[in-house]
Amino acid sequence: MRRVSLAAGGLVAAPAIITTNALGAEGQAAASNRLGVGVIGTSGRGRQVMRAFLAQPDTQVVAVCDVYRERREAAKADVDQKYGNQDCVAYRDFRDLLARPDIDAVLIATGDNWHSGVSLVAARAGKDIYCEKPMSVTVAESRAVSDTMKRLGIIFQCGTQRRSIGNFRYAVELAQSGKLGELKELHAEQAPGMFTFNYETLPEEPQPNIEEFDWNMWLGPAAWRPFNAKYATRGFWSNHVDFSGASITEWGSHTADLCQWANSSDDTGPIEYWQEGDRFIGKYANGAKLILRNGLRFGSCPVRFEGTEGWVETGDSGEIETHPKSLLGNRGFEGGYPAENHVRAFLDNVKTRTQTVSNAETAHRSISACHVMNFCKRLGRPIKWDPAKEECIGDPEANRLRSRAYREPWYL
Repeated sequence: MRRVSLAAGGLVAAPAIITTNALGAEGQAAASNRLGVGVIGTSGRGRQVMRAFLAQPDTQVVAVCDVYRERREAAKADVDQKYGNQDCVAYRDFRDLLARPDIDAVLIATGDNWHSGVSLVAARAGKDIYCEKPMSVTVAESRAVSDTMKRLGIIFQCGTQRRSIGNFRYAVELAQSGKLGELKELHAEQAPGMFTFNYETLPEEPQPNIEEFDWNMWLGPAAWRPFNAKYATRGFWSNHVDFSGASITEWGSHTADLCQWANSSDDTGPIEYWQEGDRFIGKYANGAKLILRNGLRFGSCPVRFEGTEGWVETGDSGEIETHPKSLLGNRGFEGGYPAENHVRAFLDNVKTRTQTVSNAETAHRSISACHVMNFCKRLGRPIKWDPAKEECIGDPEANRLRSRAYREPWYL
C-alpha cells in the first residue's frame, strides 16, 4: 500500500510493491491497496497473532523472521499456504526484513528482551508497529520507545489486546463513568508460578550453527554470555532478570494496564509502591490503590474495580459480575482473548494515522508501574515514585534499576 513515512532525510513516499494479483483474490483488496506486513518472532504467540493479520483482507504478509530455522520455515509455510504461493521470504536477521520497502508495518513477537530494541529499529526504518507485551524490560526502554514513536510519527499498538475485548471495555466504562462511585481499589491478577526472580548463570555448551539458531541475535541487547540452550526456553528466560520481569510484568502488562485505564491514568501512574505479604500495591495521587495479587475469578488475567457505590469483576472467561447487579443489565460477553479486534483496530489506525487504544505512551506508563513494583520486590522496601520525572524519590539504588546497559551495536 502506498504510504508516507518519516525516514532519514525527511518525508519520503514508499512505492507500492505489487507481488500478487493486482485485482485481488476473492475477499481481498487489490494488492496496491494492501498493507505489506512483516512478522518478527514466530513462536507460539507470534504465529497466533500472525494468523490474525493473515485473516485481514487488506494485508499481505510478505516476510517472516526468526532466529530459529525451524520456526521461520514453519511460519513461511503458514503464509504460503494462506496465499497459495511461495512468495513469503524467511529471514534470520530482522534488519534484512526491515530493509524491504514493500513492508508498511511489522508484528513484533520476540521474547520480552527484544520488544523495545526491535521496536526502535523498526521505527527508524519507518515501519508502523504492533508489538507484543510486555513492552519493555526496563523503564528507560519503553520511555525511549514512546518518545521515538512520537518523534517519528509511527503508529504503535502494544499487544495488550484486552483493551479491544467487550467485557473488559465495559468494566472500564463503568469505572470511568462514575457509576461505581469514587474509585478506591483496582485489583489486577499477576501470573501464577513465576513469582521468584532468576539470576542463574549456566555452564557453556557447544554453540549450534548460526542458521539453525542465531545465539548472538537471540541475546540481542542483553549482556553477553556463553551459549546454553536452557537460556532460550520460556520457562527459564521469562523470570530471569536479564530477559524479563517474571510474574509482575507477565500478566501485569495486561491487568495493571486495565487498572490504569479504568483510573484514567494512561499518562501517569502511582506515586507510592509497597508490598503487603504476596501483594504489591501502588497508590495514585487521587488516593485509589492499584493492587497486584492472586485469587481473582473468571479465568486468566482477571481484574476487579471497586468504588464507593459498587464494583465490577471480569476476566478472560467472559464472565462479568457487578454490584449492584443493575449495572450489568442483560449484557453478556463471549470468553477468550482473541487478537483479531486488536489487530483490526491497529490496521484502521495505520490507514487513518490516528492514535491506537494501546499506544506507546499508554503501554509505557502501564509497564512502568509493573517495573516499579519489581523494584519493591527486588529491594524489599517501599518506593516513592515521581511519575512526571519518572524517577524514584531519594533512592539512588532503586533508580539504577530503571535502565540496563545495551550491548553493542544496539542502542536506545
